[in-house]
Amino acid sequence: MSAAPDPLVRWSIGAADAERLLAEAAKVRGESLWSDAWRRLRRNRVAWWCLLFLAAFTLTSVLAPLLPIPSPVQIELNALLLPPAPPWQEFGGRGFTTEAFWDLGAVDRGMLGLRQWIFGDWQTGHWLGTDAKGRDVLARVIWGSRTSILVALAAALCSLLIGVTYGATSGYLGGRADNLMMRIVDVLYSVPFIFVVIFLITIVNEYRRTLQDYYGINREVVFYVVIGAIYWLTMARVVRGQVLSLKNSEFIEAARVIGASTRRIIFLHLVPNVLSIVIVYLTLTIPAVMLFEAFLSFLGLGIEPPKVSWGLLAVDGVEAVSPLYVQWWLVFFPAAAMGGTLLALNFLGDGLRDALDPRLRGKD
Repeated sequence: MSAAPDPLVRWSIGAADAERLLAEAAKVRGESLWSDAWRRLRRNRVAWWCLLFLAAFTLTSVLAPLLPIPSPVQIELNALLLPPAPPWQEFGGRGFTTEAFWDLGAVDRGMLGLRQWIFGDWQTGHWLGTDAKGRDVLARVIWGSRTSILVALAAALCSLLIGVTYGATSGYLGGRADNLMMRIVDVLYSVPFIFVVIFLITIVNEYRRTLQDYYGINREVVFYVVIGAIYWLTMARVVRGQVLSLKNSEFIEAARVIGASTRRIIFLHLVPNVLSIVIVYLTLTIPAVMLFEAFLSFLGLGIEPPKVSWGLLAVDGVEAVSPLYVQWWLVFFPAAAMGGTLLALNFLGDGLRDALDPRLRGKD
Protein backbone atom coordinates (compact mmCIF):
# COMPACT_ATOMS: atom_id res chain seq x y z
CA MET A 1 0.00 0.00 0.00
CA SER A 2 1.56 3.29 -1.14
CA ALA A 3 2.02 6.08 1.36
CA ALA A 4 0.05 9.34 1.05
CA PRO A 5 1.95 12.09 -0.78
CA ASP A 6 3.52 14.73 1.38
CA PRO A 7 1.59 18.04 0.89
CA LEU A 8 4.81 20.01 1.05
CA VAL A 9 6.28 17.90 -1.72
CA ARG A 10 3.08 18.12 -3.77
CA TRP A 11 3.06 21.93 -3.76
CA SER A 12 6.79 22.40 -4.14
CA ILE A 13 7.96 24.25 -7.28
CA GLY A 14 11.32 24.81 -8.83
CA ALA A 15 13.31 28.02 -8.72
CA ALA A 16 12.56 28.80 -12.38
CA ASP A 17 8.81 28.39 -11.88
CA ALA A 18 8.94 30.56 -8.76
CA GLU A 19 10.70 33.35 -10.63
CA ARG A 20 8.20 33.13 -13.47
CA LEU A 21 5.23 33.36 -11.06
CA LEU A 22 6.80 36.29 -9.23
CA ALA A 23 7.38 38.11 -12.53
CA GLU A 24 3.76 37.58 -13.52
CA ALA A 25 2.53 38.74 -10.13
CA ALA A 26 4.65 41.90 -10.38
CA LYS A 27 2.81 42.84 -13.55
CA VAL A 28 -0.56 42.71 -11.79
CA ARG A 29 -1.33 45.89 -9.90
CA GLY A 30 -4.33 46.78 -7.83
CA GLU A 31 -6.63 49.38 -9.35
CA SER A 32 -9.06 51.58 -7.48
CA LEU A 33 -12.57 52.32 -8.65
CA TRP A 34 -11.61 55.88 -9.63
CA SER A 35 -8.54 54.88 -11.64
CA ASP A 36 -10.55 52.16 -13.36
CA ALA A 37 -13.32 54.67 -14.12
CA TRP A 38 -10.80 57.14 -15.54
CA ARG A 39 -9.31 54.44 -17.77
CA ARG A 40 -12.73 53.40 -19.07
CA LEU A 41 -13.75 57.02 -19.63
CA ARG A 42 -10.68 57.56 -21.80
CA ARG A 43 -11.61 54.48 -23.84
CA ASN A 44 -15.02 56.02 -24.51
CA ARG A 45 -13.97 58.25 -27.39
CA VAL A 46 -17.18 60.28 -27.56
CA ALA A 47 -17.20 61.09 -23.85
CA TRP A 48 -13.47 61.80 -23.83
CA TRP A 49 -13.63 64.25 -26.72
CA CYS A 50 -16.66 65.91 -25.13
CA LEU A 51 -14.64 66.33 -21.93
CA LEU A 52 -11.76 67.92 -23.86
CA PHE A 53 -14.18 70.21 -25.71
CA LEU A 54 -15.80 71.35 -22.46
CA ALA A 55 -12.42 71.93 -20.84
CA ALA A 56 -11.21 74.01 -23.79
CA PHE A 57 -14.48 75.96 -23.99
CA THR A 58 -14.47 76.67 -20.24
CA LEU A 59 -10.84 77.77 -20.35
CA THR A 60 -11.60 80.10 -23.26
CA SER A 61 -14.53 81.61 -21.36
CA VAL A 62 -12.53 82.12 -18.18
CA LEU A 63 -9.65 83.74 -20.08
CA ALA A 64 -11.93 85.92 -22.22
CA PRO A 65 -10.35 89.19 -20.95
CA LEU A 66 -6.96 87.94 -22.15
CA LEU A 67 -8.12 87.18 -25.68
CA PRO A 68 -7.50 89.79 -28.42
CA ILE A 69 -11.20 90.02 -29.27
CA PRO A 70 -13.28 93.22 -29.33
CA SER A 71 -15.34 94.34 -26.38
CA PRO A 72 -18.75 92.59 -26.35
CA VAL A 73 -20.54 95.89 -25.66
CA GLN A 74 -18.56 98.27 -27.89
CA ILE A 75 -20.93 99.86 -30.41
CA GLU A 76 -19.61 100.53 -33.91
CA LEU A 77 -22.09 102.53 -35.98
CA ASN A 78 -20.08 101.94 -39.14
CA ALA A 79 -20.25 98.15 -38.70
CA LEU A 80 -23.96 97.43 -38.32
CA LEU A 81 -25.15 93.91 -39.22
CA LEU A 82 -21.96 92.86 -40.94
CA PRO A 83 -21.95 89.21 -42.08
CA PRO A 84 -19.20 86.86 -40.89
CA ALA A 85 -15.77 87.60 -42.36
CA PRO A 86 -13.22 84.74 -42.29
CA PRO A 87 -9.79 85.50 -40.78
CA TRP A 88 -8.12 85.32 -44.21
CA GLN A 89 -10.38 88.16 -45.37
CA GLU A 90 -10.38 90.36 -42.26
CA PHE A 91 -7.77 89.28 -39.74
CA GLY A 92 -8.07 92.29 -37.45
CA GLY A 93 -7.14 95.89 -36.82
CA ARG A 94 -6.75 98.66 -34.27
CA GLY A 95 -9.44 100.09 -32.07
CA PHE A 96 -9.56 98.16 -28.79
CA THR A 97 -10.02 100.08 -25.57
CA THR A 98 -10.50 98.92 -21.99
CA GLU A 99 -13.05 101.67 -21.37
CA ALA A 100 -15.70 99.88 -23.45
CA PHE A 101 -16.66 97.51 -20.61
CA TRP A 102 -19.01 97.47 -17.68
CA ASP A 103 -17.82 97.53 -14.06
CA LEU A 104 -15.61 94.45 -14.02
CA GLY A 105 -14.00 92.79 -11.03
CA ALA A 106 -10.38 93.19 -10.01
CA VAL A 107 -9.32 89.89 -11.62
CA ASP A 108 -10.96 90.70 -14.96
CA ARG A 109 -9.48 94.20 -14.91
CA GLY A 110 -6.05 92.72 -14.27
CA MET A 111 -6.44 90.32 -17.20
CA LEU A 112 -7.58 93.18 -19.43
CA GLY A 113 -4.47 95.14 -18.49
CA LEU A 114 -2.29 92.13 -19.30
CA ARG A 115 -4.12 91.69 -22.61
CA GLN A 116 -3.48 95.32 -23.56
CA TRP A 117 0.17 94.97 -22.58
CA ILE A 118 0.54 91.94 -24.88
CA PHE A 119 -1.60 92.94 -27.88
CA GLY A 120 -1.91 96.70 -27.48
CA ASP A 121 -5.05 98.08 -29.13
CA TRP A 122 -5.09 95.35 -31.79
CA GLN A 123 -8.22 93.19 -31.99
CA THR A 124 -9.58 90.47 -34.22
CA GLY A 125 -11.91 91.17 -37.07
CA HIS A 126 -15.62 90.44 -37.05
CA TRP A 127 -15.15 86.75 -37.77
CA LEU A 128 -18.73 85.88 -36.72
CA GLY A 129 -20.30 89.15 -37.88
CA THR A 130 -21.90 91.97 -35.90
CA ASP A 131 -25.39 92.64 -34.56
CA ALA A 132 -27.77 95.55 -35.18
CA LYS A 133 -25.66 97.83 -32.92
CA GLY A 134 -22.31 96.89 -34.41
CA ARG A 135 -21.24 94.67 -31.50
CA ASP A 136 -18.99 91.72 -32.29
CA VAL A 137 -20.85 88.40 -32.18
CA LEU A 138 -17.75 86.32 -31.39
CA ALA A 139 -16.95 88.45 -28.34
CA ARG A 140 -20.57 88.32 -27.16
CA VAL A 141 -20.72 84.52 -27.48
CA ILE A 142 -17.50 84.05 -25.49
CA TRP A 143 -18.36 86.58 -22.78
CA GLY A 144 -21.93 85.30 -22.62
CA SER A 145 -20.69 81.79 -21.95
CA ARG A 146 -18.95 83.07 -18.80
CA THR A 147 -22.30 84.00 -17.27
CA SER A 148 -23.93 80.70 -18.16
CA ILE A 149 -20.98 78.69 -16.85
CA LEU A 150 -20.85 80.75 -13.64
CA VAL A 151 -24.56 80.18 -12.99
CA ALA A 152 -24.16 76.46 -13.69
CA LEU A 153 -21.19 76.20 -11.31
CA ALA A 154 -23.12 78.08 -8.61
CA ALA A 155 -26.01 75.64 -8.91
CA ALA A 156 -23.61 72.67 -8.92
CA LEU A 157 -21.90 73.98 -5.78
CA CYS A 158 -25.27 74.38 -4.04
CA SER A 159 -26.21 70.84 -5.07
CA LEU A 160 -22.97 69.51 -3.61
CA LEU A 161 -22.97 71.46 -0.37
CA ILE A 162 -26.68 71.52 0.43
CA GLY A 163 -28.16 68.61 -1.49
CA VAL A 164 -25.55 65.99 -0.60
CA THR A 165 -25.39 67.02 3.07
CA TYR A 166 -29.16 67.25 3.45
CA GLY A 167 -29.90 64.01 1.61
CA ALA A 168 -27.17 61.99 3.34
CA THR A 169 -28.22 63.22 6.79
CA SER A 170 -31.88 62.49 6.11
CA GLY A 171 -31.21 58.99 4.79
CA TYR A 172 -28.87 58.03 7.63
CA LEU A 173 -31.03 59.35 10.47
CA GLY A 174 -34.20 57.73 9.14
CA GLY A 175 -37.43 57.58 11.10
CA ARG A 176 -39.24 60.79 11.99
CA ALA A 177 -36.27 62.99 11.14
CA ASP A 178 -36.12 61.56 7.61
CA ASN A 179 -39.87 61.93 7.20
CA LEU A 180 -39.82 65.57 8.35
CA MET A 181 -36.84 66.50 6.17
CA MET A 182 -38.38 64.93 3.08
CA ARG A 183 -41.69 66.67 3.68
CA ILE A 184 -39.80 69.97 3.69
CA VAL A 185 -38.35 69.03 0.31
CA ASP A 186 -41.84 68.20 -0.97
CA VAL A 187 -43.12 71.61 0.16
CA LEU A 188 -40.23 73.37 -1.61
CA TYR A 189 -40.93 71.31 -4.73
CA SER A 190 -44.51 72.60 -4.77
CA VAL A 191 -43.40 76.26 -4.88
CA PRO A 192 -43.61 77.72 -8.42
CA PHE A 193 -40.10 79.10 -8.63
CA ILE A 194 -40.80 81.34 -11.60
CA PHE A 195 -43.08 83.41 -9.34
CA VAL A 196 -40.43 83.42 -6.63
CA VAL A 197 -37.93 84.78 -9.13
CA ILE A 198 -40.34 87.50 -10.26
CA PHE A 199 -41.09 88.44 -6.63
CA LEU A 200 -37.44 88.65 -5.58
CA ILE A 201 -36.34 90.52 -8.70
CA THR A 202 -39.15 93.03 -8.15
CA ILE A 203 -38.00 93.64 -4.58
CA VAL A 204 -34.41 94.06 -5.69
CA ASN A 205 -35.44 96.55 -8.38
CA GLU A 206 -37.49 98.53 -5.84
CA TYR A 207 -34.71 98.75 -3.24
CA ARG A 208 -31.73 98.32 -5.53
CA ARG A 209 -29.66 101.25 -4.26
CA THR A 210 -30.24 100.43 -0.58
CA LEU A 211 -29.40 96.72 -1.01
CA GLN A 212 -26.34 97.52 -3.10
CA ASP A 213 -24.91 100.23 -0.81
CA TYR A 214 -25.56 98.65 2.59
CA TYR A 215 -25.65 94.90 1.98
CA GLY A 216 -23.78 94.39 -1.31
CA ILE A 217 -26.78 92.55 -2.78
CA ASN A 218 -27.65 93.21 -6.38
CA ARG A 219 -29.94 91.59 -8.90
CA GLU A 220 -27.25 89.23 -10.15
CA VAL A 221 -26.53 87.90 -6.65
CA VAL A 222 -30.24 87.22 -6.08
CA PHE A 223 -30.38 85.50 -9.45
CA TYR A 224 -27.51 83.16 -8.55
CA VAL A 225 -29.01 82.39 -5.12
CA VAL A 226 -32.42 81.54 -6.57
CA ILE A 227 -30.92 79.31 -9.27
CA GLY A 228 -28.84 77.48 -6.68
CA ALA A 229 -31.80 77.10 -4.32
CA ILE A 230 -33.81 75.22 -6.94
CA TYR A 231 -31.44 72.48 -8.03
CA TRP A 232 -30.34 70.96 -4.71
CA LEU A 233 -33.76 69.41 -4.08
CA THR A 234 -33.46 66.55 -6.56
CA MET A 235 -29.86 65.96 -5.51
CA ALA A 236 -31.02 65.53 -1.91
CA ARG A 237 -33.54 62.89 -2.96
CA VAL A 238 -31.01 61.02 -5.08
CA VAL A 239 -28.40 60.95 -2.30
CA ARG A 240 -31.00 59.96 0.31
CA GLY A 241 -32.03 56.94 -1.76
CA GLN A 242 -28.42 55.81 -2.11
CA VAL A 243 -27.70 56.28 1.61
CA LEU A 244 -30.77 54.26 2.56
CA SER A 245 -29.38 51.33 0.60
CA LEU A 246 -25.92 51.64 2.22
CA LYS A 247 -26.51 52.55 5.85
CA ASN A 248 -27.06 48.93 6.95
CA SER A 249 -23.99 47.60 5.14
CA GLU A 250 -21.20 45.77 6.95
CA PHE A 251 -18.69 48.63 6.77
CA ILE A 252 -21.21 51.02 8.34
CA GLU A 253 -21.92 48.51 11.12
CA ALA A 254 -18.18 48.19 11.68
CA ALA A 255 -17.85 51.99 11.94
CA ARG A 256 -20.62 52.05 14.54
CA VAL A 257 -18.95 49.27 16.54
CA ILE A 258 -15.64 51.15 16.82
CA GLY A 259 -17.51 54.22 18.04
CA ALA A 260 -17.51 56.48 14.97
CA SER A 261 -19.73 59.54 15.33
CA THR A 262 -22.71 60.23 13.10
CA ARG A 263 -20.87 63.03 11.32
CA ARG A 264 -17.86 60.79 10.65
CA ILE A 265 -20.02 57.98 9.30
CA ILE A 266 -21.93 60.32 6.98
CA PHE A 267 -19.03 62.30 5.56
CA LEU A 268 -16.20 59.75 5.65
CA HIS A 269 -18.04 56.51 4.89
CA LEU A 270 -21.37 57.20 3.19
CA VAL A 271 -20.76 60.32 1.08
CA PRO A 272 -17.60 58.97 -0.67
CA ASN A 273 -19.57 55.89 -1.69
CA VAL A 274 -22.30 57.93 -3.41
CA LEU A 275 -19.96 60.37 -5.19
CA SER A 276 -20.19 58.41 -8.44
CA ILE A 277 -23.95 58.98 -8.58
CA VAL A 278 -23.47 62.62 -7.55
CA ILE A 279 -20.94 63.30 -10.33
CA VAL A 280 -23.16 61.77 -12.98
CA TYR A 281 -26.17 63.74 -11.78
CA LEU A 282 -24.18 66.98 -11.79
CA THR A 283 -23.34 66.54 -15.47
CA LEU A 284 -27.07 66.30 -16.14
CA THR A 285 -27.93 69.22 -13.83
CA ILE A 286 -25.59 71.73 -15.46
CA PRO A 287 -27.37 71.67 -18.87
CA ALA A 288 -30.73 72.18 -17.14
CA VAL A 289 -29.32 75.16 -15.23
CA MET A 290 -27.93 76.72 -18.41
CA LEU A 291 -31.28 76.38 -20.14
CA PHE A 292 -33.10 77.85 -17.14
CA GLU A 293 -30.71 80.82 -17.03
CA ALA A 294 -31.18 81.43 -20.75
CA PHE A 295 -34.96 81.21 -20.31
CA LEU A 296 -35.01 83.75 -17.45
CA SER A 297 -32.67 86.12 -19.27
CA PHE A 298 -34.84 85.80 -22.37
CA LEU A 299 -37.83 86.91 -20.27
CA GLY A 300 -35.87 89.82 -18.85
CA LEU A 301 -35.61 88.32 -15.35
CA GLY A 302 -31.97 87.33 -15.47
CA ILE A 303 -28.79 89.14 -16.47
CA GLU A 304 -29.23 92.80 -17.40
CA PRO A 305 -27.40 94.68 -20.16
CA PRO A 306 -24.66 95.75 -20.65
CA LYS A 307 -23.61 92.35 -19.27
CA VAL A 308 -23.93 89.46 -21.69
CA SER A 309 -25.47 86.01 -21.40
CA TRP A 310 -26.73 83.40 -23.81
CA GLY A 311 -30.30 84.36 -22.93
CA LEU A 312 -29.70 87.95 -24.03
CA LEU A 313 -28.10 86.67 -27.23
CA ALA A 314 -31.29 84.69 -27.85
CA VAL A 315 -33.26 87.92 -27.52
CA ASP A 316 -31.01 89.56 -30.10
CA GLY A 317 -31.46 86.57 -32.39
CA VAL A 318 -35.25 86.72 -32.16
CA GLU A 319 -35.22 90.43 -32.95
CA ALA A 320 -33.01 89.75 -35.97
CA VAL A 321 -35.51 87.35 -37.54
CA SER A 322 -37.47 89.23 -40.19
CA PRO A 323 -39.56 88.04 -43.13
CA LEU A 324 -37.62 90.44 -45.37
CA TYR A 325 -34.05 89.71 -44.34
CA VAL A 326 -32.68 87.21 -41.84
CA GLN A 327 -29.36 87.85 -40.15
CA TRP A 328 -28.69 84.15 -39.76
CA TRP A 329 -25.36 84.58 -37.95
CA LEU A 330 -27.13 86.21 -34.97
CA VAL A 331 -29.14 83.02 -34.49
CA PHE A 332 -26.79 80.30 -35.69
CA PHE A 333 -23.56 80.99 -33.78
CA PRO A 334 -25.07 81.54 -30.28
CA ALA A 335 -27.34 78.52 -30.82
CA ALA A 336 -24.39 76.42 -31.99
CA ALA A 337 -22.31 77.37 -28.94
CA MET A 338 -25.11 76.66 -26.51
CA GLY A 339 -26.30 73.52 -28.28
CA GLY A 340 -22.77 72.13 -28.58
CA THR A 341 -22.11 72.71 -24.88
CA LEU A 342 -25.35 71.07 -23.78
CA LEU A 343 -24.84 68.13 -26.14
CA ALA A 344 -21.28 67.60 -24.89
CA LEU A 345 -22.48 67.67 -21.28
CA ASN A 346 -25.11 65.04 -21.98
CA PHE A 347 -22.63 62.76 -23.78
CA LEU A 348 -20.17 63.24 -20.93
CA GLY A 349 -22.86 62.32 -18.43
CA ASP A 350 -23.59 59.10 -20.31
CA GLY A 351 -19.89 58.28 -20.43
CA LEU A 352 -19.44 58.94 -16.71
CA ARG A 353 -22.45 56.79 -15.91
CA ASP A 354 -20.89 53.85 -17.74
CA ALA A 355 -17.38 54.49 -16.39
CA LEU A 356 -18.49 54.73 -12.75
CA ASP A 357 -20.84 51.75 -12.86
CA PRO A 358 -19.17 49.07 -10.66
CA ARG A 359 -21.11 46.32 -12.43
CA LEU A 360 -19.18 47.06 -15.63
CA ARG A 361 -15.79 46.97 -13.94
CA GLY A 362 -13.39 44.61 -15.66
CA LYS A 363 -15.73 43.88 -18.57
CA ASP A 364 -14.02 46.06 -21.18
